[in-house]
Parts: sequence; structure tokens; C-alpha cells
Amino acid sequence: MPAAIHRANPLTRLLAAAACLAVAGVALAQSDGRGGVSNTGSIFSCVDASGRTITSDRPIPACFDREQVELNSSGTVKRRIEPRYTARERAEIEAREREAEQAALRQREERRRERALLVRYPSAATHDRERAEALKQVDAVIEAARKRLSELGEERRRIDGEMEFYAGDPGKAPASLRRQVEDNDQAVQVQKRFIGEQEEEKRRIASRFDEERTRLVQLWSPENGGRARRPAP
Repeated sequence: MPAAIHRANPLTRLLAAAACLAVAGVALAQSDGRGGVSNTGSIFSCVDASGRTITSDRPIPACFDREQVELNSSGTVKRRIEPRYTARERAEIEAREREAEQAALRQREERRRERALLVRYPSAATHDRERAEALKQVDAVIEAARKRLSELGEERRRIDGEMEFYAGDPGKAPASLRRQVEDNDQAVQVQKRFIGEQEEEKRRIASRFDEERTRLVQLWSPENGGRARRPAP
């Protein structure tokens, strides 16, 4: 066999060897291996686990775990025979393939997020500015809610002043005045709950920026090709 064939990849060697065998002796392809004659007229060929090219006039058991090719007597590929697996083996293979695909997808998505992060925050200063702005906006909302609480407090003092006339028997207070008390109580609770939610939002924002900073420190570093200066701890 020419030296060029030995240097080729296994499938090229397989096809070349099988074609040479087919051209050199069609009778061998027609032999049933027991001195008789086969009516298939085909040659089966594969590269086994040891890297040896095997040819036969029938499917090769040693290659049931890998692809085989069936060639006709002229040496052209008639069909490719997929590896034989049990249902359990095939399910395991498919599960591994799905897992590998998902892992590759997660890795691509992570690379995409990192690129977007670097575009948005090319330096520590830009990250610090956006963090401060995000927290400032929430602080403004909280301040507005606290101002509303203060207004409700003033309103409650006015209502309580009117209720003093009915201190001995609050049940005699006008229904409209009693509704003002209830409405004021509810409004105060709403504002307090809202302020608590905004404080939680501030913690969430701070946590997000902390997590981003941890990743950005790595991306900014010269070892990862980052051009921005690594921020001080």
C-alpha cells in the first residue's frame, strides 16, 4: 500500500484499502469464507479498536461498536453501517450527547454574558458610577415614601385632635371621622411596607453589583486580556 495511505486518516485508509481489495479480486468479495460463493458482491470494511483496517464479505463483528462501510465490487461506497448498540447503550449515549450539548450551550452563554459585561463596564470607575446611580434612584423613592409617611403623621395628629371630643365614647364619633382613622392607618401600613420592599431592593442591587465586581476583577486582569486596571481590594 502506498505510503500516502498510511499517513491518511483512518477512514481514508479504510476506503482506500477496501477499494484496492475490490479491484484486485472481486472473487474474494464474493467468497463466503468457507470456500463457497456469496451472492452479496459487497465488501465490508472498518478500522477496529487497534487501528487495523479489516475487510470482509460480511458485517465485521469486531467493528459492531463503530462505523463500517459496505462497498460494491467496484470499490464505491454502497452504504455506511452505524454502530450497533442496545437500547440502554443508545439511551446512555444520547444522554451524554445531550449533556455535552447543554454544557457547550451554557459555556457559550457565559462567554456572551462576560463580553456584554466588559462592554458595559470597561473599568472599575464605570461600574462604581452605575452602582451609585442605581442605589441613588432607590434612595429617592424611599425618601418620597418617608415624606408621605410624615404627611400621614400630620394628618393623623389632626384627626386625633378631632377625636378628643369623643374620648369618653369613641363610638359616638361621626362615621366619616372614624373612616379617616381607618384610612390613615391603612395608608401608613402601605407606606411602611413599600419602604421595606425598597430597602430589600437596595440589598438586591448591592448583591448584584458585588457579584459582578467579583467576575469583573477577573475579566479586567491582564491574565485574561483585560486592558483596564485591576481595582484595589
